[in-house]
Amino acid sequence: MTSRDPPFGKLISKLRAMGSLDDEDVRAIEVLPSRLARANARGQLVRNGDVPAECCLLIEGYAARSKTAVDGRRQIVSFHIPGDLLDLQHLFLPRADHDVQAITGATVVWIPMAALRSLIASRPNVGAAFWRDALIDASIFREWVLNVGRRDAKTRIAHMLCEFIARCEAAGVGTPQRIRLPFSQDEIADATGLTPIHVNRMLRELTEDRLIRRDGREITIDDWRGFQRAAGFDAAYLHAAA
Repeated sequence: MTSRDPPFGKLISKLRAMGSLDDEDVRAIEVLPSRLARANARGQLVRNGDVPAECCLLIEGYAARSKTAVDGRRQIVSFHIPGDLLDLQHLFLPRADHDVQAITGATVVWIPMAALRSLIASRPNVGAAFWRDALIDASIFREWVLNVGRRDAKTRIAHMLCEFIARCEAAGVGTPQRIRLPFSQDEIADATGLTPIHVNRMLRELTEDRLIRRDGREITIDDWRGFQRAAGFDAAYLHAAA
């Protein structure tokens, strides 16, 4: 594979935004052993309790990370976009403590963890970029706790949409002017701690307030700055990842 290929092209672009990679760092990523695979919508990519031997790189499609309560109710704790390494933490935490599920059809690359550990040990710039990526994930998780715990229903959804759009724009897979949401109202409900009926009502109110325009799952935002203000969205917690 080369940096022109989708698998490592998106990863390299993302890591370059995380830190300084030189040509040797890039070449070391390009020659990582890997296998390409397809995942169906709702297919499991990481399963709670597994002891994974490979890391999963999402190169096409979208995924959701979640925890499940003992009564079976699911809480989505993050959405993931092309270019995301979905289980980097398992390089050092041997057992998965959550699930990651494709929410659309997806193309992924599986990379042996031994190869990634060797890469980190031999290329400190890459290791630093991975470390920064993991820290930004933790920052996003903190923001999601605040979102579910302290924002009202309409602001929760608006903030979640702002984050998703900002990250997609940074990855080159969407813009505020036109983006197709990959998740259903049920999945928005699981991400915001609301019911699907409440989600539907809040989306309708955002539309009636002229903050968004909807055509099925297509979303258009005419006043992106105004929408961010209404959502209380400050991209600082993404630490320039968006």
